[in-house]
Amino acid sequence: MSKPLVAIVGRPNVGKSTLFNRIVGGMVAIVENTPGITRDRLYFDAEWQGKKFTLIDTGGIEFKDKTTPLSSQMKQQAEIAVEEADVVLFLVDGKTRVTPDDEMIARYLRQAGKPVILVVNKIEHFDSFESEAHEYLSLGYRDPIPVSAVHGMNIGDLLDAIISHFPDEPQEEIDPDIIKIAVIGRPNVGKSSIVNKLLGEERVIVSDIPGTTRDAVDTPFTYENRQYILIDTAGIRRKKKISEVTESYSVIRSFRAIERSDVVLMVLDATEGVTDQDKRIVGYAHEKGKGIILIINKWDLIEKDDKTINKFEKKIREELAFVDYAPTQFVSAKTGQRINKIMDLVEFVAEQNSRRILTSTLNSVLREWVHLNPPPSDKGKRLKILYATQQGVQPPTFIFFVNDPELVHFSYSRYLENQLRKNFGFEGSPLRLIMRKREEEND
Repeated sequence: MSKPLVAIVGRPNVGKSTLFNRIVGGMVAIVENTPGITRDRLYFDAEWQGKKFTLIDTGGIEFKDKTTPLSSQMKQQAEIAVEEADVVLFLVDGKTRVTPDDEMIARYLRQAGKPVILVVNKIEHFDSFESEAHEYLSLGYRDPIPVSAVHGMNIGDLLDAIISHFPDEPQEEIDPDIIKIAVIGRPNVGKSSIVNKLLGEERVIVSDIPGTTRDAVDTPFTYENRQYILIDTAGIRRKKKISEVTESYSVIRSFRAIERSDVVLMVLDATEGVTDQDKRIVGYAHEKGKGIILIINKWDLIEKDDKTINKFEKKIREELAFVDYAPTQFVSAKTGQRINKIMDLVEFVAEQNSRRILTSTLNSVLREWVHLNPPPSDKGKRLKILYATQQGVQPPTFIFFVNDPELVHFSYSRYLENQLRKNFGFEGSPLRLIMRKREEEND
């Protein structure tokens, strides 16, 4: 089940970013801070009263003049944010009161038909707001919520109102043995073509599995007697609405697909290489612990010699060093080249992401690792690794009990991860290493 999306919209300078920062950094327990993804301060995973959601910060909605519709780019941004959102926070400025721009935004939001919470920001005197609240009724929304984002006042009441719109968590209907595959990536990299090729393979049978389809882009199918669900994030942008803003919001749909998946096929365009957008999307899959396969599409358009693949592989590894464990597959959705290898790779990566290691086996090899490369010391105190155990899977998570977690340098943690991969595989799967303090027992 993907988390609800909450979008903050409004005209410029009403305090959207301040409210965004206040919620994700103040009253809310932060769930994720994904490197390379949240630096734009566009979206952030958060939690309130046990309810998790993703908050989206949007640019200010402006008008070219008072008689024209929304400017093209901002209109696209608003449309996409509102279309994707489960709840919309319509933010207005309590100091300037209602403006014609606010009224035009309100009209647009009413047409969108999404749950809207009217939030009046920059309120300093909450005791007198009740007598002023009627001024905002012209926007068509009852019970406006006053806040002061800069001072963090009344944010709790706002969060209570937000989560009141979230549906109760439904019972999981999908068989846990069914592997869910998300096909993710930027627009126009060939995701739909790959999906169509996968479903058109001779050994793939599309079927109707009752209770499994979550939305229009989920396709249950069977491959070599194994059941799968293919989650296609294609169709993210309309051909008439190609812009950086639209492409930026393609990440949001990819996020939802990633959260519901077991394995992701991260599709890259061989003719364009790795972009910052690619890094954001695959970075989110990495942080969520999903099995990852890098699919380099449009390989038929590349002029090749006997060193081309190696050069591409090296470049990709440099750009996406944080997922150096992910296998690559060079394909052409147009010609069908190597498409038939993808499903076998999916099965393999899914198994790697669910692999368990016996505690006795793990500690036996751990002693060897420590002997070959003794832990470092700091200010005369040496790190001691007492023992380790696997806590869970998807992703494989290991707890190392040590005398002092602060002595674990990044380089030694990386050494342990490399040894885990060298001895047990885990290809295509992120690993989580947790260092936990444990007092040494005296004999």
